[in-house]
Amino acid sequence: MNENSRAVAAFDTEALVAEILTWVSYETPSERPDLIDLLLDHVEGLFEGLPVKRTRLPARDGRGGQLVLRYDPVQSNSAPLLFMGHIDTVWAAGTLAARPIRIEGDKIFGPGIFDMKAGSCLAAMTLLTLAREGIVPPRPVIVYLNGDEEIGSDVSRDTIAELGREAAMIMVPEPSFGEVGTVITARKGWANFRLEATGVSAHAGGSLHEGRSAIREIARQVLAIEELTRTEAHATFNAGTIGGGTRPNVVPEFAWTEIDMRADTQADAERLTKHILRLTAHDPDVKLVVTGGINRPPFPRSQEVKRLYEATKTLAAGLDLPLNEASRGGVSDGNLVACLGKPVLDGLGCSGAGAHALHEHILASTVAPRAALMFAIATNPNYSAQF
Repeated sequence: MNENSRAVAAFDTEALVAEILTWVSYETPSERPDLIDLLLDHVEGLFEGLPVKRTRLPARDGRGGQLVLRYDPVQSNSAPLLFMGHIDTVWAAGTLAARPIRIEGDKIFGPGIFDMKAGSCLAAMTLLTLAREGIVPPRPVIVYLNGDEEIGSDVSRDTIAELGREAAMIMVPEPSFGEVGTVITARKGWANFRLEATGVSAHAGGSLHEGRSAIREIARQVLAIEELTRTEAHATFNAGTIGGGTRPNVVPEFAWTEIDMRADTQADAERLTKHILRLTAHDPDVKLVVTGGINRPPFPRSQEVKRLYEATKTLAAGLDLPLNEASRGGVSDGNLVACLGKPVLDGLGCSGAGAHALHEHILASTVAPRAALMFAIATNPNYSAQF
């Protein structure tokens, strides 16, 4: 075993997996701040008695709480390294009873394990290792966990921006997609919209032509909006939910749809957002109301991001770890700091598949390598000196 292989082998996969599964055993749906608090209590308790500053931001406005862990043993004035993840999931309370954690070969299945409890846990374990062993990193290390990422980070985004502005570089341990060793260096921006149409109800048999169908209006709007995916080279549109009407024999007075938009650039996001918000009804007798806007700006592969990726790739090569890059249509809290012009590397979590799906899982074989990479990022002075 060469020195680099020892670096990976030094991380106890079994112990790390056990802690990851502890995190998964806490069900943390975004709409349950009380359950999110239980996991935050557990994480905060791991650092009891250690020289780690723990700042707890309580749940509010129906959103989960936040936890900031800061390790700065020499009280350095250097800008910190920030690991930033979330602990809320899309899975409702009770999912574990219906779909328990299970292990099949290299695959470990569990709700929220891939997106993104495994990655967030490894970031916390990196900090825990530093503090327990008294290791002095080249710059302060912060691990930040929030409880509302899956529903837009509405409450946490101010904290995210504040920590991001302070940081020298930002690591986001969201799941790794594609081939093993892939990180994310660009993401599309995300906007969402709600269209509500109000028409005129009427008896569908006896007075059909006196009515003005809200469903027909929404249907026409959906077709026109989704056509933009074909005509716009740098954006996509999806009508994800729709509803309306009361009975089959009533011309529907009310209908609605919710639209998801992804855009490569901020200019495209702003231009197309204005277009959607200015939509008017096809039928002059129907009222159309459009609300919404940009939730997360695009995360471009800037020169700062490229420089961080190249430095991290060199660092990973020294550990005999592959490191490739990819862009994603899905967004993360990385979007909220990349727009500050900061060097951001996303997708540092474990490999696997099934985010938001029944087959959600991580690959156990990627746990120790990703732990080794996070540890090297936090402790290598030559790497740190580049930022």
